[in-house]
Amino acid sequence: MRTYLDFEKPMAELERKLEEMKTLAENNNVDFSGAISLLENNITDLRKEIFENLTRWQRVQLSRHPDRPYTLDYIELICDEFIELHGDRQVRDDPAIIGGLANVGGQSFMLIGQQKGRNTKQRQHRNFGMPNPEGYRKALRLMKLAEKFNKPIVTLIDTPGAFPGMEAEERGQGEAIARNLKEMFMLKVPVICIVIGEGASGGALGIAIGDRVLMLENTWYSVISPENCSAILWRSWDFKEQAAEAMKITAKDMKKNNLIDGIISEPLGGAHLDHNWMAEELKKVILENINELAAIEHQDRIDQRIEKFCAMGVVVE
Repeated sequence: MRTYLDFEKPMAELERKLEEMKTLAENNNVDFSGAISLLENNITDLRKEIFENLTRWQRVQLSRHPDRPYTLDYIELICDEFIELHGDRQVRDDPAIIGGLANVGGQSFMLIGQQKGRNTKQRQHRNFGMPNPEGYRKALRLMKLAEKFNKPIVTLIDTPGAFPGMEAEERGQGEAIARNLKEMFMLKVPVICIVIGEGASGGALGIAIGDRVLMLENTWYSVISPENCSAILWRSWDFKEQAAEAMKITAKDMKKNNLIDGIISEPLGGAHLDHNWMAEELKKVILENINELAAIEHQDRIDQRIEKFCAMGVVVE
């Protein structure tokens, strides 16, 4: 069954009536085509009205929608072939980060992404999409492997943050992320980073230094979540909506502030409504950007990458 967010509830009743009408028409061999068409138009108009006026907090909710496609979903839908590679060669394999060689439309590249889970068991196994240090070290190992064999790199970002547990800190969480930032700046191959859900803090940034940094339309990218920002400023999560508005964390905000390079459109209502459409759009964007970046000399790409990130946050009086 489809999951409706709070602001989608007005559509839920209409869609329920539509399903009842279709079932009634089918079971009783009655022609309700006119009424069905009218109801479908009403639903489309209502969806447009709702989704063309979303608040920042509502976009945060959409980025966390339980039916939203995750990294594994995109791998299944866009890859002609995918060979997963495991382990950081130091501690263990981190299921919160998936990586491997992918073939899409005849183009091969290294695909690395953060993975949440659909149910309780999967979420525990994937640690709710929160990588440990070995996850970032695995990601870096795969990036270096891609560089060795001259394969472009694509990263899919979807995490509430790096795992903050004591054991992660003991194994060098901060150092692992910092090393990734340094090394990604110097990679000789094209690097494309795409926020497909949540992009929280260093957990996201650890695989997000690229020649192209893109965001899906209903995602967010920030140093902290609205809830935690609210908890710090107001000592309560009750002000998360105000925090989201003040933080300006949506794709449009990021593009306006030149913190990302582009926005990838989602189907009306969100990516969770049409996985296939979203996967095709993602595939098209990945291949277009790989072809554009491949035409640039590697040293020029590195210089442009460094200049882009160094320009962020600069204030000119």
